[in-house]
Amino acid sequence: MEFANKEYFALLLLLIPYILWYFLYRKNSEPTMRMSATAMYRYAAKSWRIRIMHLPMLLRCVAFVMLVCIMARPQTHNSWDNKQVEGIDIMLVMDVSTSMLAEDLKPNRMEAAKSVAAEFISDRPNDNIGLTIFAGEAFTQCPMTTDHASLLNLLHTVRTDIAARGIISDGTAIGMGIANAVSRLKDSKAKSKVAILLTDGSNNMGDISPLTSAQIAKSFGIRVYTIGVGTNKVAPYPMPVAGGTQYVNIPVEIDTKTLDNIARTTDGSFYRATNNRELSRIYKDIDKLEKTKMDVKRFSRRYEAYQPFALALFIVLLAEILLRTVVLRRIP
Repeated sequence: MEFANKEYFALLLLLIPYILWYFLYRKNSEPTMRMSATAMYRYAAKSWRIRIMHLPMLLRCVAFVMLVCIMARPQTHNSWDNKQVEGIDIMLVMDVSTSMLAEDLKPNRMEAAKSVAAEFISDRPNDNIGLTIFAGEAFTQCPMTTDHASLLNLLHTVRTDIAARGIISDGTAIGMGIANAVSRLKDSKAKSKVAILLTDGSNNMGDISPLTSAQIAKSFGIRVYTIGVGTNKVAPYPMPVAGGTQYVNIPVEIDTKTLDNIARTTDGSFYRATNNRELSRIYKDIDKLEKTKMDVKRFSRRYEAYQPFALALFIVLLAEILLRTVVLRRIP
């Protein structure tokens, strides 16, 4: 434990004049009674009240010390914690092409996928999880980490308008998405390495074909689970028009054969999700994957630790008041 404002400890010097005043001058202000002789009291036994007569003064000093400690802001030390946990290495590979705005899933494919993925991440606190997003190109949104709070923050910022804004080209580069995930997983020492690919279309962009990426994934022992999201026929799509939005029905063109071949090549599984409930069930099925041991290094941030001092201050002040006003009450 350390104190953020150590300069407040200088206030403890005030205890010195208080203690001197208490023992040297305070007795002169106390009431006295004249007696002809005091020899008869010289060997009289002292009561327990006499023995604890100075206890309230001691408690006041302790209370002042507790108050100064609180003002000095006690805090815990930052520390690294190394421990071994059960988990696997996972890369989420998410399609962010503009077609993910279709509203056959509610509120749309993109938001439904993000919601279910966030629940999946929260249910696996010990896993090393990362996020790759792709449209006509692919890039890593978040490398694999056990800091799931940061991962969830980055997941929530994923939007489908990055292609419209010219950040990446629009389209569906499934092979590039898998290749990006493989580049993150290939050096992993985990026994189980998994990529979970979610898309609503067929490959039409990229320099690497999906099956070539699948072969590369297999060579590194990476299993790819593929999810085709969208209804079986047409889906309502919000088309911006002058003054508002008009919904048009667009055909759903999911290359289920390629997605199934990717999964088979890597010893994974292929799933179809036509609604929110099925998508949630698919992630729960994948949640049953085998686990393996890995070392995790966690960093604990400092926090205010004044509570024990505040509790001690309250107890000491209460004890001092009770002693002074009840047990050691003086008349006059």
